Amino acid sequence: MAARSWTRSRGAPRGRFGSLPNLLTYGRILAIPALVACFFVAGDWGRWAAMWIFIAAGVTDFLDGYLARAWQQQSALGRMLDPVADKLIVSAALMMLAADGTIAGWSLWAGVIILCREILVSGLREFLGTLAVSVPVTRLAKWKTVLQMVAIGFLLAGSAGDKIWPYTTMFGLTLLWISAILTLYTGYDYLRAALSHVMSEDD
Repeated sequence: MAARSWTRSRGAPRGRFGSLPNLLTYGRILAIPALVACFFVAGDWGRWAAMWIFIAAGVTDFLDGYLARAWQQQSALGRMLDPVADKLIVSAALMMLAADGTIAGWSLWAGVIILCREILVSGLREFLGTLAVSVPVTRLAKWKTVLQMVAIGFLLAGSAGDKIWPYTTMFGLTLLWISAILTLYTGYDYLRAALSHVMSEDD
């Protein structure tokens, strides 16, 4: 087993365009048009297909990081594209759910909070990167991401899932609000880190 792992690590392209972790990230980006297309399919089939595409994308999100570390294939390209792919597919899913009315009324605010936080964190990371300052992802932020992905998965099942379990949509909306609350808190951590460096530079 050890010899096989060593061979795979040495034989696979390390930090290159075609490495497996990067291919998984590309696949997550390419899944976005397929996810959106599912909302134009009449009937329950489109909802179930959208849910499974999103679940598959979530699995690749875990696998690309795990394999990059395990096979020592971490690259600048992967570090750049991975968070971009995550934000794109989450944003696309939330917008389509809002467009078809699954997320409506007050629940739209939960989606707005999540989207605004993603934009805020991207800007703050870019700013902190110019200062050579890294802000590690906290455990709470990881839990927020898990809850957010689960919430969107339930909401993608939506009306089709309600036929099997009547509380599918309601459960998804509840998790979405919990994710939004955690989003505010974790987003504040990034903002506080950025402001502390701004204040120290001004002094």
